[in-house]
Amino acid sequence: MFENIISFRANEAYIDSNQDILPIPAKLNIPEWFKKLQHTVDKKTIKGCMPFLDSITAGYILKLPLDYQVKHNVMHEGKRQTGADSPQAFYHGLSPKINLNLSGYKEFHNSIQLEGSPLVEKNNNLAVHKILNPWIIKTPPGYSTLFIPPLNNTDDRFEIITGIVDTDLFENEINFPIIFNGYKYESLDTILPRGTPYVQCIPFKRDRWKFEIKKQDEKKYHQSKFFEHKFMLNNYKKRFWQKKSWK
Repeated sequence: MFENIISFRANEAYIDSNQDILPIPAKLNIPEWFKKLQHTVDKKTIKGCMPFLDSITAGYILKLPLDYQVKHNVMHEGKRQTGADSPQAFYHGLSPKINLNLSGYKEFHNSIQLEGSPLVEKNNNLAVHKILNPWIIKTPPGYSTLFIPPLNNTDDRFEIITGIVDTDLFENEINFPIIFNGYKYESLDTILPRGTPYVQCIPFKRDRWKFEIKKQDEKKYHQSKFFEHKFMLNNYKKRFWQKKSWK
């Protein structure tokens, strides 16, 4: 029985016309290269690593609501351009209600707001633009949501800036600042297709924690269950792993 519900809310007209790009459980976004891997006694691969699988299947995925035309670090009339614009206009008259930028106005953070961060250099020292998100995300009382680029499954051209929002209390759409990968691409003049997975949402319960540092007796450490390899294949999965449920 599922007692915890994360709710994704948007204008009904947007939902009705975008059934193909609604939020989905992350387990439905497993990369093809991972699916094709084989994991056997003779050829052990990451396919048998449950922590890796848990990371790419945790939580829920948001997809880009529109095609985004990217011109990042591109010269135009002697000036460097940057930004991500959505060129479509089929939501004309509805955009204020669905939080999609169809006016050409760019929402961004000046790079000085991240002064000293390596993200500034990665973004070619240009402004950090934001992708507007049509979804209001709600969690039960006491639960927040971690927003990150899809774990171990990112687009190598861009990524959101990670953040945590107290989604049990916040009542608005959450917009996502994005960093372009200037370490790999000196400039980008491309289109990020509608439907591209770009945010992984992982709800978690807020709690109070205190850390400690303790010395482990070396003899007891080497006698621990971790060193008892009872199975040649999937030892961790068979002995320690606990199934997680995301629906």
